[in-house]
Amino acid sequence: MTTTAFAFVVAAYLIGSLSFAVIVSKAMGMADPRSYGSGNPGATNVLRSGKKLAAALTLLGDGVKGWVAVALTAWFGPQYGLGEQAIAMSALAVLIGHMWPVFFGFKGGKGVATAVGVLLGFSPWLALAALATWLFVAFVLKISSLSAIVACVLTPVYAYFIVGPQSVYFGSCVIIAILVVHRHKSNLIKLLTGQEDKIGDKGTDKSSS
Repeated sequence: MTTTAFAFVVAAYLIGSLSFAVIVSKAMGMADPRSYGSGNPGATNVLRSGKKLAAALTLLGDGVKGWVAVALTAWFGPQYGLGEQAIAMSALAVLIGHMWPVFFGFKGGKGVATAVGVLLGFSPWLALAALATWLFVAFVLKISSLSAIVACVLTPVYAYFIVGPQSVYFGSCVIIAILVVHRHKSNLIKLLTGQEDKIGDKGTDKSSS
């Protein structure tokens, strides 16, 4: 990795480390999302506060930062001789930053919104396919974590056909799916035992989404 590529990757990680759940909650005078519900700094948990605007802003912020990290490398990288590999590395870096943010004690969210933003940077069609899957499962079953898991598992399949198996973006999608599903491992246990909260529930279980 060149010094320039490393700089883009570090910048992407720092962008990812901006936890909008915490930032938005503080700006709106709300409790830290890590102190209630599941304790997860993400839009689903912020929604448990009853503040729909805060949840929407969190979702938007986390999604936009994923897209920004990819877009910046795609826009400015070529003038430094950087191509798709650097873009893919920045994509993974921003997601890792969201999950393990340096600004918030390495305790971050589960990466769903940021992953969608990254996919948008790869291909609008890829992001649309993943988002449509999440929305469909969420509408039918009303379970955020299951929606995220299903969407992530299917994303590499969509990527296979949209960007092609030879694309470095396909490999990134596989890693993204693994990371997001890994972050939902506690939710998988809850799902298997029928104890997972549904969207909008004000549960207090720390393993919920």
